[in-house]
Amino acid sequence: MKELPVDKGTQVTLHFALKFDSGEVVDTTFDKNPATLDIGDESLPANFEAYLMGMIAGDKASYQVPPEKAFGQRNPNNLQLMKRHVFGADMVLEPGVVVSFADARQQELPGTISRVEGDEVEVDFNHPLSGRTLTFDVEIIDVEPVGPAH
Repeated sequence: MKELPVDKGTQVTLHFALKFDSGEVVDTTFDKNPATLDIGDESLPANFEAYLMGMIAGDKASYQVPPEKAFGQRNPNNLQLMKRHVFGADMVLEPGVVVSFADARQQELPGTISRVEGDEVEVDFNHPLSGRTLTFDVEIIDVEPVGPAH
């Protein structure tokens, strides 16, 4: 039987690692159980899925992913200045702290405190990995059709 290639309508079991240029690992499954996902279910960004297309069980690859195909470039419009009183009085506000906000559709929107000066707090709503070139290492373990065969 011919190996099934990764495509829409397949479920893929894989190991992956995301790394910075420095080699620092951002996220990996190589040290734990592999991930299983349905292609097109948005558990992986579409651009990352595109790198998997056509691979079969046993394939291994490493890709350099520029910001445009990963989490986008940093956008200065995503930096917001807020007043200190907007946050709880007991909340520790210092650079690097992630705070959860609700967007206009009441969806969770994380922001990272980037600067605190007096009564002003700067919150960065850019994705933490935006503006970064990432290395995407992947090993395909299994590819199966999703649901009943057509």
